Order: sequence, then C-alpha cells, then structure tokens
Amino acid sequence: MSDPRAKILTVNSAPPAPLVLVQGDEELLAARAVTTTVDAARAADPGADVREYEAGQLSPGEVAEMLSPSLFGGQRVLVIRAGQDARKDLVAALLAYAKNPDPEVTLIVTHLGGAKGKAFADGLKSAGATVVPAAKLKGERERIAFVRDEFRRNGGRCDEATASALIQAVGTDLREIAAACSQLLADTDGKMSAEVVARYYKGRAEVSGFAVADAAMIGDVPAALEALRWALHVGVDPVPIADALADGVRTVARVASAGRGNPYQMASSLGMPAWKIQKAQERSRGWSPEGLVDAMRAAADCNAAVKGGAEDRGYALEVAVFAVARARHAGGSR
Repeated sequence: MSDPRAKILTVNSAPPAPLVLVQGDEELLAARAVTTTVDAARAADPGADVREYEAGQLSPGEVAEMLSPSLFGGQRVLVIRAGQDARKDLVAALLAYAKNPDPEVTLIVTHLGGAKGKAFADGLKSAGATVVPAAKLKGERERIAFVRDEFRRNGGRCDEATASALIQAVGTDLREIAAACSQLLADTDGKMSAEVVARYYKGRAEVSGFAVADAAMIGDVPAALEALRWALHVGVDPVPIADALADGVRTVARVASAGRGNPYQMASSLGMPAWKIQKAQERSRGWSPEGLVDAMRAAADCNAAVKGGAEDRGYALEVAVFAVARARHAGGSR
C-alpha cells in the first residue's frame, strides 16, 4: 500500500514545471516538496537563482522584479511560502503572471489548503499548476503507508505490522517517524520486523498506551496496571493512553460484529489492515456483545474524565482498566 501524498516530485535532468502549488498543512511533506522541486531546478541548471519569500511580507513590485525576463538567462526559482497569507494585490499579480509563465522560471507556492486564501490556490490550479498534496495524514492506514514508503525511500522494506510497531514506539509526528526509519536502517542489518522495532525501542514501546490496552482487552489486570503505572511514571501523557484503550475496545467490537472470516478479505470492508483484524479476532475470544457494550461505556467515561480535566487522570485510567477487564470476564472464559 502506498500513499500518494508521501510521494513528491522526482528529480531529473529537466527543469520542473513553471508553476508548482504545494498544498497541505503537513510541514514535513511540504518542506520535502519544495526541496525536491528546487533540487530539480538545480539539476537542470546548477547556477539557478533561488529566492524565498513569505507571502504576507511580499509586494507585487518585488515579485515583478524577480519574474521579469533576465538579461543573463538561466533558471530562476521563486518560492513563496504561506500563500494563504498573500494580500489581494499580490494574488492578482501572481495569477496574472500564471496565465503566461516564463519557461525559465519556476514559481513554487506553498498553501495550507484551508479556506483562507482558497481563491489563490484555485486560481493557480486553473492556470495549470502542478499540485503536490501535503495534507496531514489521517488515520492509521495512511501513517502505515507513509512508514512503508519512507523505508523504500531509504532503500529498505517493511510490512504493515512493522510499520505499526514503529508508530506505536515513536508516535505520529512525521518528522520523528522519518528520522526513526532512517536511524533503524542505519543501525540494523536492514531486515525489518515488529520484533526488531520492539528490541530497538525497548522501554519506549513497552510503555505506550497500546500495551495497556492490549493487556486490559485480554483481562490481564496486573500487566495492564504495571504498564499503565510505568507509562505515567516516565511521563507518557494520559490522553493517548485513554485513546489507545478506546481504540482497542472499538476495534474488537467492530471485528467481532463482522463475524469470523479471512482477515485479508475483511480488510477492505472494515477499513483496517489485515494484521490488525487478525489481532482483534484473537482479542475477541471470551467477549460477549454485552461485555463489549460495558467496555465501550467504560472507555468513553475514561476519555471524558481524562480529556475533561479530571483531578486524578491516572486514577481514571486505572478505573477504566478494571472496568474493561471486568466486562471481559463477565463475557466468558479465556
């Protein structure tokens, strides 16, 4: 599985398109798109003149000077960041230029992609700009796809379970994930697996909210409490622990309600990777529908307490662990 948003322009011997719109609010992807486009221009002309500006501080006159035909020729690159902040006169000037761009100039505009400045982004698209999406990744599947693409970028490979283990270990910040992928490949033999990731991040991965949730979902209260108390001791925020517990209950409930089946065949309809379905099928043993309802209620109460500023958020999490385990044991034996 490959996320197109993790792929950016490929450097080759030809200069990039004259108009490039980098649209999205994920800083890493936007930065990479700009860097790759600039590199493409320099690959075509090592002496390319590259200038960068903030849209909110740029005047139409400065743009006109940069975009005017050069007496000496050569490739020029103009990077305008935060295009959503451009004033009306600047937008008008740039859109007028975009109708007939200079082939020796590459104009790169970054834009967060929201409602602010939308007319500017739409105008660039209408003028034929090459659009490079750089929106924040949504959900686990897109982050897993990013991790797998990141390993490929660095000459390695990994499967979905390995990618998920890495995300659990380092979090969801793309810069941290990218750095972790590079570091793992540099410090290991390149053969990635969930076990390799767990060994590499031993101590950090073990105190994630997922460890708490996994233990609670199989009714292992001592293990869940040990993981929870250690996580809180080393400074893990209670919110992602509560989220992991809620996600664990929801996932088992969704998979259980779908009935038994081949995880790979169920992946598309459930919208989750096959390995996660298989894990949830194993976790669902011993749960009754009534027990899952009770567990979901306990997880919801925990989320409300933790995110609503409960006086003792650690205690709220402990109560939820006991409640989830109790709900499971009430549904049958392991």
